Amino acid sequence: MKRKYNYFLLWLLHFFAFSVWGQEVSLYQQFNGRYDFTFVGNTLNPAENSFQTSQEILASSAAELSLNSDDTLLKAYLYWAGSGDGDFEVELNGESFTAARTFSLIRNFNGVDFTFFSAFADITDFIATTGNGVYTFSGLDNLSFLPLHFQRRTNFAGWAIILVYYNASLPLNQINLYDGLESVPEELNISLNSLNVIDNQGAKIGFLAWEGDVGILVNETLRINGTILSNPPLNPENNAFNGTNSITGSSALFNMDLDIYDIQNNIQPGDQSAEIALTSGQDFVMINAVVTKLNSQVPDATIVIDNVFLSCNSNEVTVDYTVYNLNATNPLPANTPIAVYVNGVVIASAATMNVIAIDGSESNSITLLLPEGITSSFELVFAVDDIGNGTGIVIEISDANNTAMQEVTLLVSPIIPALKALLVCNEGFSRGTFDLNPVLNELSGTEMLAVTAHETLEEAELGTNAILSTGNYSAETPKTLYLRIENEPCPSVAPLPLAVENCPPTVYNFISANEDGWNDYFFIDGLRDIFLNFELAVYNRWGYLIWKGNQNTADWRGEVTEEIKWNGNIAPDGTYFYVLHLNDPNYSQPYQGFLYITR
Repeated sequence: MKRKYNYFLLWLLHFFAFSVWGQEVSLYQQFNGRYDFTFVGNTLNPAENSFQTSQEILASSAAELSLNSDDTLLKAYLYWAGSGDGDFEVELNGESFTAARTFSLIRNFNGVDFTFFSAFADITDFIATTGNGVYTFSGLDNLSFLPLHFQRRTNFAGWAIILVYYNASLPLNQINLYDGLESVPEELNISLNSLNVIDNQGAKIGFLAWEGDVGILVNETLRINGTILSNPPLNPENNAFNGTNSITGSSALFNMDLDIYDIQNNIQPGDQSAEIALTSGQDFVMINAVVTKLNSQVPDATIVIDNVFLSCNSNEVTVDYTVYNLNATNPLPANTPIAVYVNGVVIASAATMNVIAIDGSESNSITLLLPEGITSSFELVFAVDDIGNGTGIVIEISDANNTAMQEVTLLVSPIIPALKALLVCNEGFSRGTFDLNPVLNELSGTEMLAVTAHETLEEAELGTNAILSTGNYSAETPKTLYLRIENEPCPSVAPLPLAVENCPPTVYNFISANEDGWNDYFFIDGLRDIFLNFELAVYNRWGYLIWKGNQNTADWRGEVTEEIKWNGNIAPDGTYFYVLHLNDPNYSQPYQGFLYITR
């Protein structure tokens, strides 16, 4: 009687007024190459929510990852979801992860909002380091939302990892990852464009879905190009969202689905697009991610302006450029057209000379005669696969990356080579003190030309407000100065980048905490306001943490702030141990050592 009551209740509630708001499922990432994908994950529901007699969510669940030895991990994305407003910090094998992207969905039923969430974290480095084995997910807390959701049997939680990997034996594939958080209404449609399918062998599609119920199967279908997909007996064609994991063959993935379908008979060589349609006449289902693998061999032309060469008082500009075919699965044909625009008007055209291989490039040069009226700055645009009106002739992975733009200012001769950035130690908040004189002297040369430094391009061009303190110029970086060289027949202007680096800090490990104004606190020179994310911890001789601090805390004066306290929270005279994590990519190892305190 209990099961019959649950099904009848869900059927009845379907006819009551409700509305849903969520995030549309859209393309998040695309990979082109010898790639494939798989899923790993598990539910946190102890049973399907339609059959639960009490409110319960598991504290953890586990799943095993087992990539082949010749598979190389490219990306690993962790998704977790559940009922409620969301918990965006969880643990995997005891390591904490915070959501980098979040999704939410609100279902209003009879004036009451039922909220759902999903979260995303890129855990590629973690998986690459950990490797194959059992992964245990924990730390998701949505207990406070269970009573409300338990009334409608929409209480759930779970997690999944979507993995993209490389294998040299694979054909050239295109992997598309779509995500969002969208409920399946009468019909949910997702269009896959920019395809050029040459071989349908091995084509497949995977879905990460939440809250599906095995016993609710009213018009519940999954179609691609109009054909219903199924994987019986695990996934019948009328019950696509039924709590299954087609990778492991499990039918106990309560209220979530990790399913992959073979679609090689549903997509044909020559297809340039595919249409996915999902329907559910009664079951409340949320789609979180869709992944497709298609043998789609398509080039992807991009172009870069390498150099712009200017002559004094000339309207001729010589440009070096390179056409690339990166992130592609097919060579780029020869004679792919290139259009050159100045301020939005086509002034020249060119074409690639050779077939450009996958991950290959072709460099060339062109001399442009600028139209009359261009006397100073102009916008220069190179567009590959463009016949001069924005139209291309090559089917590509993406038409949105075919242009390169650069703002060009006509200069007077001579052309000054690009100056190497001046680099000094960070004095705090990216400020440094620079000696400009060596650069000025070098530009002056044997001709003893007058060279001045200016803070803006306009001041350099006008020769005003020259910097006087060139030997100890202080600036917040990154910053670019402009050098004016008084050369005949006309002056030149050259940019000089200024940058700072975080130099190693110096630890002074003696504290005389007697408030006499000398060594009253633990001082580390070159730390504060420089390594903004540093973490400093002090331990006693028995290895117990007694104090920790960071950029936002005061320096240590010998007080005990952690649980182990004695002598009125004051550390007695003696030897202590410190560990300093700079959390800087250039300083991977922590600083550690002893410090001494006396009063």
